Amino acid sequence: MNIVKRSNFSPSTSFFDDFLTRDLFGWSGWTNEGTIMPRSNILETNNDFRVEVAAPGLSKKDFQVSLDNDMLTVQTQISENAQQTEDQNYTRKEFSYQSFKRSFYLPNTVEVENIEATYKDGILRLVIPKKEEARKKPVRTISIS
Repeated sequence: MNIVKRSNFSPSTSFFDDFLTRDLFGWSGWTNEGTIMPRSNILETNNDFRVEVAAPGLSKKDFQVSLDNDMLTVQTQISENAQQTEDQNYTRKEFSYQSFKRSFYLPNTVEVENIEATYKDGILRLVIPKKEEARKKPVRTISIS
């Protein structure tokens, strides 16, 4: 089963296909709204899915992770004005912290009540465990009589 990313700007596709297509054409992480969308990795293991969202410079209180039916949403609400005071006079300012929202459809083969999230070293990590019946079974040799 694939985790599927949903965007208001394009039809639903598998996250991997969407990610690969955008990278091949030089996608730099900019959305149609002119904001930066953080890069994400999704790893499927036998026991779970692991989602990593690169969001350096934030703290864990900046994130809101929610689940609405089968849609997992990661978002931040950051005010640019809250980070700057009047007595600061930058010669150059390239750091940009903008709000974002990413949504992923989850397959019905995951245990949504056991999703875990951590934020460390600029990476938000989500572990989404699979249900027992969705886990790959080991190869079994069948004897021929």
